[in-house]
Amino acid sequence: MDFSLNKGIYCLIIRLFQEQKIPIGKLGTYHFPTGFYVYIGSAQNNLNHRIERHLSKTKNNRWHIDYLLHYGKITTICSYAGGKSLECMMGRKVGALEGAILPVKGFGSSDCSCDSHLYFFRNNPGNAIVSLKSKFAMPECKHYNANRKHSERKAKEV
Repeated sequence: MDFSLNKGIYCLIIRLFQEQKIPIGKLGTYHFPTGFYVYIGSAQNNLNHRIERHLSKTKNNRWHIDYLLHYGKITTICSYAGGKSLECMMGRKVGALEGAILPVKGFGSSDCSCDSHLYFFRNNPGNAIVSLKSKFAMPECKHYNANRKHSERKAKEV
């Protein structure tokens, strides 16, 4: 997979096929209903490596998202060039989308003042996430369909 970005932010769309009670590190244990979760993260070095790590099935729990990924499946990834401040801006935009619910306060946002960098949607928000780039003058989005086989994975401009 090649997102051709060294530094940027990304949105993971994660599908949870059945409800779960999941321990999220020091945040505690939370109930996660069946549906879709959008996680907004950033990498200030080697964005491609960060995304590959999230796709890996074997990893130690380092970030809040690692706990959720043991139970959910990444279906879509969008990445954007930009600095850390873009991560918080994107989080606010995703949280303002119709149907967005904040499932865990503090998830993924321990290094900023945001309420959360994770949002729950009953229905797949993929098209709305991809369209944020045009609605809010975001930089170009690299869109990735995680459902394809690893050998077929390739980012495309959206």
